[in-house]
Amino acid sequence: MKDYIEERVLELAHYIITTNSTVRAAARKFRVSKSTVHKDVTERLLELNPGLAAEVKEVLESNKAERHLRGGMATKEKYQHSREAGRCVREK
Repeated sequence: MKDYIEERVLELAHYIITTNSTVRAAARKFRVSKSTVHKDVTERLLELNPGLAAEVKEVLESNKAERHLRGGMATKEKYQHSREAGRCVREK
């Protein structure tokens, strides 16, 4: 594996662990695709540092378990904002 890829894999792993970040958020931060982040932390990291890979796996599983809650909150906020915008239009 090339040095810059190994460095990225380890940086991603440490970022995900310290911030409890999602794959999407890490991808955005490091300006790579979600697929790249996922491959880095599930396959490549396992070869480089199995202990660190286990820690990352715990965070990712926790995020996956909470995914439905985040989705529900996002939907709730979306409809609250659209309702508030509708009230402003009617009041004028």
